[in-house]
This record gives sequence, structure tokens and C-alpha cells, in this order.
Amino acid sequence: MGTKASNRWVEAWYRGSIWLYALLPLTGLFRVIATMRRRYLRRFAQRKLPVPVLVVGNISVGGTGKTPVIIALVHHLRTRGYKPGVISRGYGARAPSYPLVVTEETPVQHSGDEPLLIAQATGCPVCVDPDRVAAGERLVALGCDVILSDDGLQHYRLGRDLEIAVVDAERRFGNGWCLPTGPLREPISRLRQVDWVLVNGGAPGAMEDIPGKGVAMTLRPDHWRRFGEQEPLPLDYFEQGTRVHAVAGIGNPQRFYQTLRSLGIAPLEHDFPDHHQYAPEELQFAEPWPVVMTAKDAVKCRAFAEPEWHWLEVSSQLPETFWLSFDQRVAALSAHTSAGENEQR
Repeated sequence: MGTKASNRWVEAWYRGSIWLYALLPLTGLFRVIATMRRRYLRRFAQRKLPVPVLVVGNISVGGTGKTPVIIALVHHLRTRGYKPGVISRGYGARAPSYPLVVTEETPVQHSGDEPLLIAQATGCPVCVDPDRVAAGERLVALGCDVILSDDGLQHYRLGRDLEIAVVDAERRFGNGWCLPTGPLREPISRLRQVDWVLVNGGAPGAMEDIPGKGVAMTLRPDHWRRFGEQEPLPLDYFEQGTRVHAVAGIGNPQRFYQTLRSLGIAPLEHDFPDHHQYAPEELQFAEPWPVVMTAKDAVKCRAFAEPEWHWLEVSSQLPETFWLSFDQRVAALSAHTSAGENEQR
């Protein structure tokens, strides 16, 4: 789907366009099929891995901030002595063979943008495979003792021990309907079944209307990076009022543009579809301004990036109460797994 067509659907979902209600019969069919599929996979086809599995996903189409959450979880687990690994579908990519273990040098066409970004940001094992169970088994064989499944909430063939759903605080649930009438992959009630609901951009006191255990989360801009250089640049690297070409091929580009404005930068917005694979000529603009982009876009542009192109690195900020609860749950799961292994010996 092209940029304009994709934007029209998103605008219709989040503005509550009346014409969408003509699609309600299709939404009813979608829900019936999704429910039957979920029940079948859970009962007859679900596979459990021998280590704790944590799923991070959402119930809506488009970006909510899952990738920074995955990166934060990996860093945190490592500080606690775990050896985490990440599995992903590798949306839009085609690998020479599966499962594909992603490294920092893997071509983005083979891995997909988000798996490559996670591998570069964390250095932890990342495995891509349409069969997430096979990807998880490969990471277990590599010595991982905790598996994180990126965007895996609806992939019920993979058994899971903990579920984290991420919600965009601004866009929430659109018109509240499932596809294609609305943007939801599953009904809002699904959030009552997950372990935590992270509300990206939500104020601590505004969680009451979020089903389940709502946790306020923010994305904090950390620093700028310039292509071809190792050292990060400070957030005030660009002077106040600097005009830039802002490139965003993510689920919610406006979040990126708002962050730029908060830093005093004046962006000319260039929207692209989520997971868009860039061609060099698409980023040649008439005005001789700096080009800035998200970290997710940067991994797809590194082969042809120009010296004055930059990307903004952000990190997921979560309250201490979340981390305390998270640590307790993971520790209990790990202890249970270790006890099970000892009984089998």
C-alpha cells in the first residue's frame, strides 16, 4: 500500500470516518476467523520453549514504540545476569535461509529494519524466522536463557509466559473497531489478559481508562548520530530554528516530528510507509537542509547515506515500579525453569 493510500486509511480510523461502517460485516468475519484461529493454535498447535518467553506487541496496526521497549528490556535483563535473545518475523525481509541469526552487518533486506536495529543497539542474539518457534529454538541452542518475541502478541503458536502490550497514548485505539473498520488486530478487551500495558506518552495519572495494568511510558531523545561516525552528538547539536528534512517511515511519524519540534528544530515532514525500503533518489531534496531520520530509518539508509545525514536515538523510560514487578516475575519463571531442568536430570 502506498503512502497516500496508507495515510487515508489511518486518518479514517482515527478520525472516525462514517464510511468505514459499511465494512462492519467484514469486521465481524475477521473477528470470527481470528477467534477460531487463536483457539485452535492455543489448544492444538502451541509450542513451549524450555526458557521463559516474553512477548512484546500491540493490538493495533502501526507503530506504538515496541522496538525501544525491546531494547530497554534486553539491556535491563543483562544487568540482572540473564542472556536474552530476541526473535522476530522480519517484516518485509527475505533471508537466504531461515532461521537467520542477525548481526550488525546483516543486510537489512535479509533481516528487516527492526531486527537489525535491535541487533545494532544491543549486541544480543537476534533471530529472524516466519516460524517464531524455530527462531526461539535456535536462540536457546545459542545459550539464551530468556527469549523476547518482538511484535508477537498475535502469534499464538509460540507459547508465552509474559505478555507486554504497548499503546500509543495519543492515538489509543482509533474508532475502537477491529480490522478493516478500525485499526485493531484484536478487541480492546484483549488488554485485560496481558501482564502489562505500556502507554507510550501517557501521563501517570491518566491510566484509569486503560484496560489491564496500565504503566506510563515515555520515549526520551538521547543524542544525535551522524552517518559514518562513532561518537554521539549532543541534543543541542542543531541550532534553535534549524530547518531540516525530516524522514520518517514508521507507524506514527507525527511522534518523531513532535520530538524534533521539542528540540527546537523546524522539520519539513517527509512521510513514508512503515518499513519502507528507501532508494537514494527518494531522499534527494531541493532545499540544501540537513536530513534527519529515526534510528529505524537509519539502518535502511547506511549504504548510501551522505555525510550530513543524521538520526536521533531515543530510549524507553519506565517507572521503577514496573521494573520491580518485572524482575520478580522473570526471577520466578527462571527459578521454575531451573527446577524443571534439575528434575529431568
